[in-house]
Amino acid sequence: MNLCLPYASVYMLALGLHDSQIGLIATIYLFSQLVFAFFSGPITDKLGRRKATAIFDFVAWSLPCLIWWQSQNFWFFFAAALLCGTMQITVNSWDCLLIEDAKENQITGINSLVVIAAQLSVLFAPISAVLFSRFTLVPAIRILYLNAFFVMTLKIVILYFWSRETKMGMIRLEESRDKSIFTLAAGYGSILMIILKSRGTIFALCITAMARVVDMINVTFWQVIVSKKLFVPDHFLPFFPVFKSMIAIIFLFLVAPRIAGKLLKHPLFLGFGCYIIGQTLLVLAPADGTVKYIILFISLIFDGFGFACLMMLARSLVAFYVNREERARVYAILNMLVIAVTLPFGWIGGLLSNISRNLPFILNLCILFLGVLITFIYYRKNTGTAGYTM
Repeated sequence: MNLCLPYASVYMLALGLHDSQIGLIATIYLFSQLVFAFFSGPITDKLGRRKATAIFDFVAWSLPCLIWWQSQNFWFFFAAALLCGTMQITVNSWDCLLIEDAKENQITGINSLVVIAAQLSVLFAPISAVLFSRFTLVPAIRILYLNAFFVMTLKIVILYFWSRETKMGMIRLEESRDKSIFTLAAGYGSILMIILKSRGTIFALCITAMARVVDMINVTFWQVIVSKKLFVPDHFLPFFPVFKSMIAIIFLFLVAPRIAGKLLKHPLFLGFGCYIIGQTLLVLAPADGTVKYIILFISLIFDGFGFACLMMLARSLVAFYVNREERARVYAILNMLVIAVTLPFGWIGGLLSNISRNLPFILNLCILFLGVLITFIYYRKNTGTAGYTM
């Protein structure tokens, strides 16, 4: 999927959509996520982590890939966004399947490997470049979406047959056997109280929400600013996400192992700081001359480090703080809250991009500075040898 998603915005532009419609699609996608996040905990408990992941990975990714492959106008992307929102169920079930049987000191390392695996699509990025140069943008992206359908479907089959249900998953399966999904969802009030009583969980929620907003704006509008403001030719576009992914992998191999088990305050400051520098350079990059390519690559170095650091730490913070017995339903509430915060930013980013292609990234800078402030305030009031005091 990482071969396709970076080009979704320019693909929509090429098919006649404008910036505000692209932002609206991002908001529709988030609204769909919000709805399905509400039921993700009960569905994960009712079906089991393994089965829920298999079913909703197909609904959330394989089916939308077929729609994107044949997209003609706004309504194709609208339908795909609604289906893709079911991925919130697999976000919940997959996270539980991944770390429920792991030891606490393994969680940061596991999350590092997950982010690394997600970036390994860079090994196939030269295929994108060849397709872009040979078939032009729209036909090339259609081929990538069709390829994504086959690859994602194969991944679903392999994961289902090679994985096993977690110990807590089997317990929750038995406990929810005679209960409906709506009955299980009715217990969310007590789960919300569990979250609100933990300062660490609230802090993890804030960091996760800010990381998601910044990443969503980058995914949605980075290719737009590079293509439409800086006038980078289409056949060069595949190389930028490749470079960013390589930087993220380098970070996760060289830096992440030093973070595991240590105070997370300084890594968070590092992540926010790198992201701030990267976004600032992107906004300041000139439209003329070859110097813009140098600035873009330097920007991506900092963006890659910031992205890898914040995404890994956000996942780790949530995993550290959640109540183990109610992990699925706590994840569901946390995901709902994160999506609710993130929801308007796709639409807001689209409106800002209509005014100036720089403005979505200036908004990112404001959010990142807010992240620095929240991190400083939290760690001034909370100390702990592992950096995740409750």
